[in-house]
Amino acid sequence: MRQTSLGVEQVEDQLLSSRLTSNRAELGANRRVLVRLQRLLALEPGSLLRLLNRPPQWLQKDDVKELRKSTEEFALIINDLMALGERIKLLQEEIAANLNEQSNRTLFTLTVVTVLALPINIIAGFFGMNVGGIPLADAPHGFWILVALVSTFTVLAGRWAFRKRQDY
Repeated sequence: MRQTSLGVEQVEDQLLSSRLTSNRAELGANRRVLVRLQRLLALEPGSLLRLLNRPPQWLQKDDVKELRKSTEEFALIINDLMALGERIKLLQEEIAANLNEQSNRTLFTLTVVTVLALPINIIAGFFGMNVGGIPLADAPHGFWILVALVSTFTVLAGRWAFRKRQDY
């Protein structure tokens, strides 16, 4: 339990300092071990309490006192196991929330890049068609007019995308 507690404190320190490496599997393994220990130890205090309520004749009074003291320590250890398990659960939830937030930021960045590339892709699609009647084909400044139009749409899309990002 002490080793697990030290490991959990180390993961917690890394999480708080934003230097967390891949410790989710380690936390999950520690949590499973704690649950097993808790399951194994949970029945013992009840048995000891029943024994202490009606001690057999062969038990000395000093032995009964020692058993009571041990039972109290045993109950404290089980409570510590439960508290450490809850701490691990909270750390796992925090790590999952951080990963979810990072994934959302990455997806948002990808969306912004896609939105910014959309106008130029649409114009390239129009120019890629081999049909007559391409707009501004005969105008002497037609190319620059389309560049200005695409740039305007790209700037508007970028402002819209970054305005939305600041709202979050």
